[in-house]
Amino acid sequence: MSRLHSRRETLAGVGALAAASLGLVAAGSSAAQEREKERHPHIHAAVRELREAKRELEKADHDFGGHRVEAIKAIDHAIVQLEKALKFDVK
Repeated sequence: MSRLHSRRETLAGVGALAAASLGLVAAGSSAAQEREKERHPHIHAAVRELREAKRELEKADHDFGGHRVEAIKAIDHAIVQLEKALKFDVK
C-alpha cells in the first residue's frame, strides 16, 4: 500500500504543478490580451518604456555627459503629454 500511496502523492504533485503552470500561462495570456484590447497600444507601451528609461537614468552612476537632468525633465513632459492625449481619446 505504501507504493500505491507514494504513486498517488507523485501524481498529485505533478497535477498540482501542471495546474500552477497553466495558471501562469493563462495569467500571462490574459495580460497580453488586455494590452491588445487597449486603444493605442503603442502609446501605452511608450509611456511604460519612458517610465523605465527614467528609472535607469535616475539610478545611473554617471550623468550622461550632463544630459541626465534635462533628459528626465523631457521624459516627465512626454509622459504628461501622452497621458493628456489619451484622456482626450474617449470612445
